[in-house]
Amino acid sequence: MRNPRYTIGLDFGTGSVRCLVVRIEDGAEVGSAVHPYHHGNCGVYGDASGPELARQHPADYIEGLTLSVTQAMACARDTDRDFATDRIVGVGVDTTGSTPIPVDSDGTPLVFQPAFAENINAFAWLWKDHTSKDEARMITDRALESHAEYMAKCGGVYSSEWYWAKIWHCANVDTEVSRAASAWVEFADWLPAILSGRERNPSRGICPAGHKAMYHESWGGYPSRDFLASLHPELARARNALEGCVAVSVDTPAGYLTPEWAAKLGIRADLPISTGAFDAHIGAIACGIRPGVMIKVLGTSGCDMMVEPLSHPLKDIPGLCGIVPGSILPGHHGLEAGQAALGDLYGWWVDWIKPDRLTHEELTRKAVRLKPGETGLLALDWNNGNRTVIVDQHLTGLLVGQTLRTLPEEVYRALIEATAFGAKIILNRFEEYGVKVEEIITTGGVAHKNPFILQIYADVMERPVRIARSDQACALGAAIVAAVISGAHPDFPSAQKVMGGVETGCYLPQPENVLIYRELFQLYKDMHDAFGTSKESSPLRHVMKRLIKIREETRSC
Repeated sequence: MRNPRYTIGLDFGTGSVRCLVVRIEDGAEVGSAVHPYHHGNCGVYGDASGPELARQHPADYIEGLTLSVTQAMACARDTDRDFATDRIVGVGVDTTGSTPIPVDSDGTPLVFQPAFAENINAFAWLWKDHTSKDEARMITDRALESHAEYMAKCGGVYSSEWYWAKIWHCANVDTEVSRAASAWVEFADWLPAILSGRERNPSRGICPAGHKAMYHESWGGYPSRDFLASLHPELARARNALEGCVAVSVDTPAGYLTPEWAAKLGIRADLPISTGAFDAHIGAIACGIRPGVMIKVLGTSGCDMMVEPLSHPLKDIPGLCGIVPGSILPGHHGLEAGQAALGDLYGWWVDWIKPDRLTHEELTRKAVRLKPGETGLLALDWNNGNRTVIVDQHLTGLLVGQTLRTLPEEVYRALIEATAFGAKIILNRFEEYGVKVEEIITTGGVAHKNPFILQIYADVMERPVRIARSDQACALGAAIVAAVISGAHPDFPSAQKVMGGVETGCYLPQPENVLIYRELFQLYKDMHDAFGTSKESSPLRHVMKRLIKIREETRSC
């Protein structure tokens, strides 16, 4: 291949940063590296007395950035004789989210200051931090009273995983950090800002702003200062830091690589840096997202992405994490839904309960021998709350049908089936509001490691299920974005066709399994509605919430 060009794709996940060096002309992944975070427990700080807390140290992001890029380029030199650093034309970035970071007036995370080095509230507030569940509920209640339009665009309920709720919770529990923070910057915006030297004035991506911070052009951008001030003065101050910010899609560069960072990474300066966006949204690009195709990211949590042309009028869809113009592909509505625990749920059973010390692989080999319905078990997949469509972090997991002869692999299969049933609830919500799902493409660690799970999803959801070509779809998507903003490809469809794609195989629904799963799904929905609904007609609606309240009251004594 004559004079090939390359891009770098960076994917900052929950436990590590992944880097790909990708050849633009054919999408070949010529260099790769994965660097795990070292702080906390696999990169995450928690609290044994409260399972809702999840924080990260930004130092892991910096270290991971530097080491993963240099290692991936060393790999590229070994595998592609044409590779040279001066042939890199752009850098793309995605991160977890909503993961806001409190920063000082220079845009530096507060945790880097000696005074806050040990203060957990000065760290990055990871996406799965649910400590702000009470604040999220109050945001929902107040918005429905005075600004119902805010809630209509984000599914009707504000989540404790999101931007404003976390800022408010910090103000309630740590006034020192709250007052020291000149701004709160989404991780997705902060990383491109440091690479481009724009820490004091970061570009704001429409993906994090629209899906997590109630940004929408129809009301002039972020929620009004008066509304936020009515919640807490610190929210109004955080809004002041966003004054004049216009959130943009990923086809607009966030800036250009500084000479300082170019020297650290060993590449040339002035390369375009992509506007930040969330991992699932960018991974969807690599999977070939288009109207009619649902992209399911099956990782520690689950994320469901769809797009519809802006010319297609859409109703507001209750329970979604937003319908945001341009948040995935320019010229399209980006629709996001998801499940708060997926791989985390399977991992809870294997890593924490440790049934007979069996591994995922051993449990899968045993579970695959079981027929649908054979276990007599049915579970709710709410061990980390419900993200879609109920949007309630006060909900918890449930397992029904246990006997003294219930086996570990039977529970394992029931948990997998529960996540598939939860996924079908989401699919049905999309279609109920006119967004048709014709095909499902999966990606993420779970998708690439376990074919058994994908077959269950195909049987439950009654759709063909395919898998992305790359097992690093998010990093590949970031590299595709870099190819577009550099001008190496004229638009996203062209870049997706050449650089992305899916594997040739396909998981088809098995008719004999579909019939059983239809009946089991109806039972799942009965439990889903009984424990998750707020209707007075449900006598069980209070059970999970009251258990949480009793737990909190007991632990506080």
